[in-house]
Order: sequence, then structure tokens, then C-alpha cells
Amino acid sequence: MNFVNRFDFDSTLKEAGSAAPTPILLPFLKWAGGKRWIARKLKDRIGSVSGCYIEPFLGSAAVYFSVLPERAVLADCNLELVNTYRALQLQHKAVLRHLTSYQMLHSAEFYYQMRDQRPTTLAKQAARFIYLNRTCWNGLYRVNTRGEFNVPIGTKDTVLLASDDFSQMHTTLKNVRLRCSDFQESIDTASAGDVLFCDPPYTVRHKFNGFVKYNENLFSWADQVRLRNSLVRAQDRGARIFITNADHESIHELYVRDFAIESTSRFSPIGGANAVRGQFSELLITG
Repeated sequence: MNFVNRFDFDSTLKEAGSAAPTPILLPFLKWAGGKRWIARKLKDRIGSVSGCYIEPFLGSAAVYFSVLPERAVLADCNLELVNTYRALQLQHKAVLRHLTSYQMLHSAEFYYQMRDQRPTTLAKQAARFIYLNRTCWNGLYRVNTRGEFNVPIGTKDTVLLASDDFSQMHTTLKNVRLRCSDFQESIDTASAGDVLFCDPPYTVRHKFNGFVKYNENLFSWADQVRLRNSLVRAQDRGARIFITNADHESIHELYVRDFAIESTSRFSPIGGANAVRGQFSELLITG
């Protein structure tokens, strides 16, 4: 039976007497809309994965790094993002060497030089991507109409983090299949026993704030409908479905017939002013 339930994941982690959470491998990227805040709870919800874990909107892969399934397909339509994971899968030591150099060279001048560069080797492409992600404004990934990264420099100047463990990343990603593809191509491979976790851009119908309009250029309402339809087919084939999406009436209407819907709150630090930061409600959709 479908239902709507409201809960707060943060509060469940603070309950008295609860056991200390098991450490997880932290994502190496900061990503707008990333799922670090919900990763532990989703790990518990997903449980063991008998088949293949499939994540068609890769981002920072926070949920993957929490679940750590034996088999996984990680995909995204952003080739720079996918190649960054490929570099850590294949050439993590070279990526670390470049980042160590960038830490020493970091300045506003160096940032904009790097932003304008187009490296040709996989390791340098990945190091540039990670460097810009950690030193740009709020870790935002945004490109112009020519596909050029155009986010200004931020206030952070730490390129290498204490939590970095690229060797473990390399080991973890060794047997992962990485794909640069449309989400439907990955979802259509899911079968009985597989787990699908989807965290699409939060495009909704008839809500025209700036971030949603930016998402609309990347992921239209028609894409949202196409995503739902592909997930219904995967569910019919026996796959288990976990989706995060905007808490908006149009998303409720899109999923309520075929999936269970829960509403959860989170704090978002992304935004240029205090007025656009604070508690936000999102949906967890399961099937």
C-alpha cells in the first residue's frame, strides 16, 4: 500500500541509547544535492544486495560508498565526473601526485588558470576536477552553454583533505563498472535481485525558482516522467527501487500510484545567502 510519512533522519541518529554508527568511506567530492546526510539510513534500508547495485545519477556516490556492494554499476551523463572515478579506479597514485602539487600552487590566479585548462591525460583531468570541486564556490558544478566550467573561486583553500583515502577508493572501485550514459540505459539493465538508487536533479512541474530552472536545462519534466516509467518497468522485473526527489506535489502525483512515499527534512548549506539556506523537505520513494 502506498503512503506518505514524515520523519527526520537526523533525529533518528541522535536517539539516546542508539549504537555508534559504523564508519563508512566518505565521498571525495562535494556535490550540490549530495546524499551524505541520508547515506547511513539508506544503507540500513537497502540492507544486503544479492544482485547488482545500480546508481544512474552518480554525483558524489555517497550512498554507494555507504552500502559498498560486491557488484555495482555507477553511471552519469557527465563525462568529466565519470572519468574522475575512472582515474581513481585506474591511476589513483598519479591523481594524488597532481593534487599534492596543486595544493602548493593554489591561489586565485592558479584557480582561474586551472579552470581554463583542458588536460589531455585521465589523471590530470581527474585532479583538475577534484581541485576545482574543492576550491570553487560551494562545491557547485555548473557549466555554460559551451560546456565550460564557470563557477568562481570560493573561500576554501584546502586541496588535500584529512579524510582522503585514494588507495581505498581505488580498491573499492576496482570491480565497479563505470558508464557515461543516459540514466535509462542503466536502469533498463536491472533485473530481479538488483538494487536501483536514483537521485535525479530536482526538476518539478510549475515551480520556477532559479535552481529548478537551471535543472530544467539539464533534466526536464519529460525526463522525470521517463525516469518514473523506466523505474516502474524495473520494479516489474523484480528490482528493488530507492529514489530521492523533490518534495513537491507534482512528484507525489508522479509516483504515488506505484511506489511508497516518505517525506524527510534536511539542512542545506548550499546557497549564496542565509535566506536560501536552512531546513528543506525531500522525498524518499521506495518500491
